[in-house]
Amino acid sequence: MNRIPLLLLCAACVSTGTHEKAIEDLNRQHQAQMEEENAQLAERQKKLEETEAARKDLEAKLAEAQKRSDELNKLLQGSAADKDKLDKLLAASNQQLEELAKQKAAADARAATYKSLTDKLRSMIDSGKLSVKIRKGRMLISLPNDVLFDSGSATIKKAGQDALAQVAQALSEFSDRQFLVAGHTDDRAIHTARFPSNWELSTARAVTVTRFLVSKGMKPEQLGALGYGEFDPVVPNDSEENRALNRRIEIQLQPNLSELPSMADLPATSG
Repeated sequence: MNRIPLLLLCAACVSTGTHEKAIEDLNRQHQAQMEEENAQLAERQKKLEETEAARKDLEAKLAEAQKRSDELNKLLQGSAADKDKLDKLLAASNQQLEELAKQKAAADARAATYKSLTDKLRSMIDSGKLSVKIRKGRMLISLPNDVLFDSGSATIKKAGQDALAQVAQALSEFSDRQFLVAGHTDDRAIHTARFPSNWELSTARAVTVTRFLVSKGMKPEQLGALGYGEFDPVVPNDSEENRALNRRIEIQLQPNLSELPSMADLPATSG
């Protein structure tokens, strides 16, 4: 007669233990997500601080060059004997001042573009769908490959289509810029009829993403596509987590011509 309550009590204990384990699992997942978001936030803050430090360094150089120019002007006004020498020094100082002003303007423009890009993609950055970073001197948007494609496939998944549609909307506002879509894989080899190697797979994925961005309103003349295969990893391919980081699509923001030196600024070559 007392067995039924005892059985019910045991079942309740099992249910409670399962519930507590589920709560612990959810807490661990939430903590891991918070740590990842904090790391991404710290990385973005570091890039902004580096950009600001470079800008301030150019400002200091510009101020120093201006000071030297003013001093040379005073010497030029007060010394007729050394006029030719001072003229040359003044010309060199003014040239340096002009070049530093150009560098500062370009640095300011890059910082403004980086801020604008991160602001437009803020919700996706915060949700972990993509990251905006500067790598090898290039400003780029990085999307995890596993969000976009299944293993060995160049067909964009539904979640990837939603993410790329938001990216296309944001990038369409940069009508004066060119973008390069680059595909990357991990170091695991692939040998299929369609994809003999990771070169073909990464290139096909880049082209697929490019076509999708065009279908969402971006201009074809703004876009290019290429595949790096496994040959441009961001981390060593020594763990599953690192391989996942290396499987990615990067959308590189190409510099404006105004940010590059003009032909007149380039040194002359002989022969």
